[in-house]
Amino acid sequence: MLSPSNTTSCLVCAATLVKNGKTAAGTQRWRCPDCGASSVRRREDVTRRHQLVEFLTWLLGKDSQAEADHHASARTFRRSVAWCWDVQPRLGPVTTTHHQVLVDGVWVGSWCLLIAVTERLEVLAWQWCARESTAAWNALFERIPAPAVIVCDGGTGIVSALRQSWPETRMQRCLFHVQMNIRQHLTLNPRTDAGRRLLGLSRALSTVRTVEDAIQWQMNLDTWWRAHGHLTKERTIRDGRFWFTHDRLRKAWLLMRKLTRDDVLFTYLDYGNARTTSPLEGGINNGIRHVLRAHRGMSEAHMKRAAEWFLTLHEIPLQDAHQLITTAPEPEPEPEEPDTDDTDTPALYDSGLTADEGLWTRSGWAGRS
Repeated sequence: MLSPSNTTSCLVCAATLVKNGKTAAGTQRWRCPDCGASSVRRREDVTRRHQLVEFLTWLLGKDSQAEADHHASARTFRRSVAWCWDVQPRLGPVTTTHHQVLVDGVWVGSWCLLIAVTERLEVLAWQWCARESTAAWNALFERIPAPAVIVCDGGTGIVSALRQSWPETRMQRCLFHVQMNIRQHLTLNPRTDAGRRLLGLSRALSTVRTVEDAIQWQMNLDTWWRAHGHLTKERTIRDGRFWFTHDRLRKAWLLMRKLTRDDVLFTYLDYGNARTTSPLEGGINNGIRHVLRAHRGMSEAHMKRAAEWFLTLHEIPLQDAHQLITTAPEPEPEPEEPDTDDTDTPALYDSGLTADEGLWTRSGWAGRS
């Protein structure tokens, strides 16, 4: 007999129940001293809380579904926690203004997840999008108070979103991404002396620690331009069209010049912020990839939910995850279809039998008798 709530009264005679040992599963058994009825008090909220903890422990761990539930099979585990996929993980509103915010995106299936964290890797907010765009970054920035500095990799749309949402915020371009972009243009082993010197300048960004170092680096960049700048303007006629002879060298130089003119390389010298987004990529993004790797084969919807739970549990304890469970709304009753039976018209299909169907022996000429 199951009590509908946490009551100590007998459902048969309303007498007060007394403890009567425990079941094989360890659940407290209750007995009525008057009528002798035995019952087990089960609370649906406690059961769902326990199932959610088991689900999240499996989701963020490395155990298989069979190993997650030591008392049942993998199929039983999936059936008991199937409702947990519908729980929406979320964080509260951000009310504190931070000195610096690190932002980056990570791909989960065909979706891009934009993440914003503090310098201590506290997750502030996230935003799903089809690709990095101004609208997607604006949707993320609007939920966070404007910081003094933002550290980013200069992805698509982020500069425009900063001008619209955080016009007073300074930008710090991730130096690691800058070096990676230069390396993509020049390769690791440039063939020309100009390419090797420009690649060396990009690597020297990591050694800039003071304002004097930054001034010296910019002077070296200007020296490079005076010596090799003419190479970025040379053109070659190919297939009847003009092409830049040193196209890769030109792209690398234009990137370095633009970042220098925009004053986004050495913001950390004035504000003391991080120089790269490596803490975010190594701590948060890598953790999401690890979860998805440990449970390969999930659908895209489940992959997105796993990433959201990883970010949420980075800020709240596992034991408090049950507070995110919301009661599902009662399904609305389906409207009854009007009765369209009309007894005045002949039925096209009915349960009655006629001789035309040939279900019994016919007599007369039709039956050849």
